[in-house]
Amino acid sequence: MLCCVLLSLCCSTAVHAHFLELIPTTDIVASPAQAKLGFTLQFTHPMAQGPVMPLALPSQFAVVGPMGKQDLLPSLVSKNSDKAQYFNAEYQIKRPGDYLFYVQPQPYWEPAEAKMIVHYTKVVVDAYGMEAGWDTELGLPTEIVPLTRPFGLWTGNLFQGVVKQAGKPVPFAEVEVEWRNDGSITPPSDPYITQVLHADANGTFSYVMPKAGWWGFAALTEADSTMTNPEGKQVPVEQGGLIWVFARDMK
Repeated sequence: MLCCVLLSLCCSTAVHAHFLELIPTTDIVASPAQAKLGFTLQFTHPMAQGPVMPLALPSQFAVVGPMGKQDLLPSLVSKNSDKAQYFNAEYQIKRPGDYLFYVQPQPYWEPAEAKMIVHYTKVVVDAYGMEAGWDTELGLPTEIVPLTRPFGLWTGNLFQGVVKQAGKPVPFAEVEVEWRNDGSITPPSDPYITQVLHADANGTFSYVMPKAGWWGFAALTEADSTMTNPEGKQVPVEQGGLIWVFARDMK
């Protein structure tokens, strides 16, 4: 009986990390055939392969690149997975350079954690080897500024970034890391699903990516102000800064 109670307690308290996925068809455009990018935007648990949680139309979806800032919100196309909304989008690369795509989602109420969640998410795509601007700060409320170039990465490379909130480094910020599971890995237990680390006193964190594929880095901070949840109560806000990077096997 005691074993059953403990098992029930463990299952009820295990909470997987939330990640807003912003995944392009490629992180490097090397030829005109790759210049038409496709994007998938969904709110999910990447390593656990779901479930997909409802994603409202974002407040912002934009890109900062060689042609300045462009509003991409009209390009979003609503899709559904098990009655949970997500979005697809397309973007045509026209000039060489680095393109910083980012999303500001609507706040998401998570009753299991009694807080609202807002994850500012970005991904960098390099076009035709220009490699200029990949470390540009977008000025998001919480943001990971890469110290390692966030494309052209081999499996086993060390990825480093600085966690910033309101433009200032966040000492000892918590960073969650997940691999976007393609179905080839079954985590042996919950601690393997989400890797957890802390930045140093300067807000800098490091992580070696052990497998090819997309890796999400989520720096988690608490917003200075609260929000009203669906029940009308004031609750804290998890303000996340996410970046997605891709690692390839060296063959």
